[in-house]
Formats: sequence, structure tokens, C-alpha cells
Amino acid sequence: MTKYLISFPSDAMVVTDEEFPVVVADSHAVVAEAKAAGVWVFGGGIDEGVAPVLVAADGSASAELYPGSDLTGGFTVLELPTREDAVEWARRIAVACRCAQELREFGYDPES
Repeated sequence: MTKYLISFPSDAMVVTDEEFPVVVADSHAVVAEAKAAGVWVFGGGIDEGVAPVLVAADGSASAELYPGSDLTGGFTVLELPTREDAVEWARRIAVACRCAQELREFGYDPES
């Protein structure tokens, strides 16, 4: 089984205040489906109210980040048998969240 990352940046989800509770309910329903199907690994959104830090190879931490690094939004990790299954779950998430999703495959590491 392969692990897949399904994600979107926070500015991709453009919904009204009235739509937001429905989007939350719809996205939670997809999460429940993934859990019931046994494919759920992890999911959540980046807390953009907490500043990120870069921890250097020497162990020091700073507010500087990698150039171009702007990690925001929501993320889901699922473990699935095929890429086609991953595309289908990404479709379900896209419909629920009302925005396009990026799909990436994790490389296999027998130690992880």
C-alpha cells in the first residue's frame, strides 16, 4: 500500500460564511468515510496563527524559512492500493472542500 498526500493551500478555499459550516460538515463526512474504509492515516490544517520556525542542522532555531516556503492549508494522508484510488479520494475531498486538491505520492521507505 502506498501513502498519498492530498492537500490545498488555504487561499484556494473560497467560501462564504454561510457556506462554511456546510463545507466543514461535508469534509468531516469524507474523513469519516476514509476512517471507516481503513485508509485514513492523518489529516488536518496548518495553524496559521502559530509562526513556523526553521531548525538548522546545528540545532539552532530561527524565524527564517526556506525561500518560497509558504506552507498553509489542509492536508490529508491516506494509504491506498492504487493511484486511481488516490485520485478518487482526492476528488471526494475536492467536492467536499469546494476547491481543487493536489495529489502527491510518498516514496516507499521500509523503515517508515
